[in-house]
Amino acid sequence: MSPDLPPVVPSVTAELVAALSPRLRKRLDAGVTKLLARPVTRDGDSVRIAVDDDTDVVLHAPGGTVTGADAIHCGCLLAPDCLHRAAAASAAPVADDPPADAPAGTTPTGDEPTAAPETEPAPADGTAQTDGTGPADGTAQTDGTGPADGTAPAGIETATDAQRVAARAVFDAAGAVLEAGADGAGAVLQAELLHAAHTARLAGLPRASAAAVSVVTGVRAARSADPGHRLADLTGALAEALGVAHRLPDATGDDLTGLRGTVRQPYRPDGSLRLYGLFTEPVLTATGYAGAVTWTADADGRLYTVSDVAPGGPARATGAADRAVRIGDTSLTHRELSRAGLAVSGATVSPTGRLGAGAGVRAVRAAGASWHAEPLDRLWSVPAADQVARALDGGPDLLFLDVTLAGTVRGTTGDCLLADCAGVPLRLVTAHDDPSLPYRDNLRLLAAARGSRLRIVARLAPGPLPRVLLLATEHPTDPTARVDLGLDRLQHADLPAGAVASPAADVPAADEPPLHLLRRRVHQAVSGGRRVLALGGGASGDGARLRRLGLGTAGDLLDDLHAAAADRSRDSFGRLLPADTARFARSWLAAALYTDTVERSLCAGAWAATAEAPAPARPTEVA
Repeated sequence: MSPDLPPVVPSVTAELVAALSPRLRKRLDAGVTKLLARPVTRDGDSVRIAVDDDTDVVLHAPGGTVTGADAIHCGCLLAPDCLHRAAAASAAPVADDPPADAPAGTTPTGDEPTAAPETEPAPADGTAQTDGTGPADGTAQTDGTGPADGTAPAGIETATDAQRVAARAVFDAAGAVLEAGADGAGAVLQAELLHAAHTARLAGLPRASAAAVSVVTGVRAARSADPGHRLADLTGALAEALGVAHRLPDATGDDLTGLRGTVRQPYRPDGSLRLYGLFTEPVLTATGYAGAVTWTADADGRLYTVSDVAPGGPARATGAADRAVRIGDTSLTHRELSRAGLAVSGATVSPTGRLGAGAGVRAVRAAGASWHAEPLDRLWSVPAADQVARALDGGPDLLFLDVTLAGTVRGTTGDCLLADCAGVPLRLVTAHDDPSLPYRDNLRLLAAARGSRLRIVARLAPGPLPRVLLLATEHPTDPTARVDLGLDRLQHADLPAGAVASPAADVPAADEPPLHLLRRRVHQAVSGGRRVLALGGGASGDGARLRRLGLGTAGDLLDDLHAAAADRSRDSFGRLLPADTARFARSWLAAALYTDTVERSLCAGAWAATAEAPAPARPTEVA
């Protein structure tokens, strides 16, 4: 996947791949790889790929997004039924399908001033929005997500026939991707899942559609070795797509409303706001979106965001912080707002806390506040365990913590920074691995400030051990200053006098349930597909080990997952019959959901238990 190409809506990619002959479909992955290596130039709304000295592929993207198959042109002799057009669409990031009433050639961005009530588009990472946007009484919606005739049947509301068919298509297509694994899910399987996503969107299932798109973007990031790819994220996307599609046909009432999801969230009037800047984080997603989000808080500690996210790559992620915020007439940049304040009148706010930029909104610069002064200081006064419980219950996942740095430790996923947080041995890891962002370099430099007590902002990473993604910190030698770790670059001169980096220390393994035995198999299936689990079968004895250690359900799920992977029947002539993809998908989904649920429970327990225990001694450091 190339961030240099404009995003292409799922229906376009599905249409172009479906039009290929069987012979060309077999060559599509090689065509994508070849196209990704060719030079790309941009001229206004058009992007040109030089296939060879005589042939170009041109993508026309009015508004930044390719929304029609006729917007992709090729100069080769086989056009328009050539491989190049489908390869270009398959190499580009995936965009959201525009709403049915959107003008041709446009796609919503959520940044343009609009008349109230405003609406917020689905998040750029492809996840669906379901928090409070459906009718409170569970009645049918009239925006295309309810029954086809716009009325709910007498009694309990159920999914329509079209929605059941669309959900089944998403389940089957996502199951085929799981069957092949990210390593084997080429452009054809991706296109089939994009077609299912488009069908789900037309049937009024935006949550299933967004989940399917997230799977495709995650697979593309994995296959292209994108630095931002995380196997856990792709696993979560697959579990979301399969889970929603599996539950939806039989869901009713409020459960059905949540599973349908909504395309947009309404911005609601919130009067006048006095906001104080907290920090700014860069946004760089696997879906081809980039920009910046500035976090602010009001006097009561409620969080609000100001965002500037659009199609783009690393350059936009690092440059957006110096662009003016799009609220009222203020000339504040995101970087300046993170240290200053904002007085807003006529404010409109989405349910997720995003500030609207409607024509009636007025905003002027105001004084900011130190993290150690009111009203921001109260964010750090909430016990860490309570903040974690709030995040796991669906609230904001930001944590405001006071920590003491304890050096670098070596973990199973690489080196991380260990800190003491009120008795909790906390692991601090980078929020993004892309080398264009300074997260990793800053974390490595902070490791030399061992013993420093810092106030930080981090994002919870649920797991059996306390672990967070470090986003911002107060300056190591100046408590009145703060550092946005994804934008600002620390220097050695910023560290306390005498600070010297030391090699990572080995930390004794924590006494935790061996849930990793099941989690590892769940992740292996996502990466390598059914064949990875079918080869070893259940001979490893991990299921029996889990049962001996008190995790009987985990052991049974693991055995069932291996059995489903190895289940291949033969016909009367001894030939292998087609694999039961649906059974394997259901077994994997049960294991994934169980693992996620238990890990969240262990996460809450770890923060609560260690917070009540005496502070542990620091690990032995290697001098």
